[in-house]
Amino acid sequence: MFILIVGCGRVGSAVAKRALDAGHEVSVMDRDPLSHERLDRDQTSTWEDAGGRFTVGTALEIDGLIEAGIEQADVFMAATSGDNTNLVISQIAQRRFRVPRVVVRVADPARAAWYAEQGLQTICPTQVAIDQAEQVLLAP
Repeated sequence: MFILIVGCGRVGSAVAKRALDAGHEVSVMDRDPLSHERLDRDQTSTWEDAGGRFTVGTALEIDGLIEAGIEQADVFMAATSGDNTNLVISQIAQRRFRVPRVVVRVADPARAAWYAEQGLQTICPTQVAIDQAEQVLLAP
């Protein structure tokens, strides 16, 4: 399976490393060339030597997404730090490139719910934290 992850922060790099270790083809795109260091950290070989791919670019630019491999993607994950960027590039992946599975990280619970209704698989760390806090605070 070919997985394209946009955003090489803590979440994107961790998911990318696990996916590569599981035997998937993985491409990561980030606008910051130094974010690549997260992919090499604690590894016995470089990201590329292990079979990974890294593209420096902006995911809001179609040419950058194509260079990163979106046309071959079976799974697309938007894991940048910005909700707006994540939502826009996820819709591009879903609607323009028809990627079969699109996963988007969204911090705002209300927006996450609405986009889930539009067919995007959403991950909302804020909602997870709220749910866990309620369980702890409201437990008998």
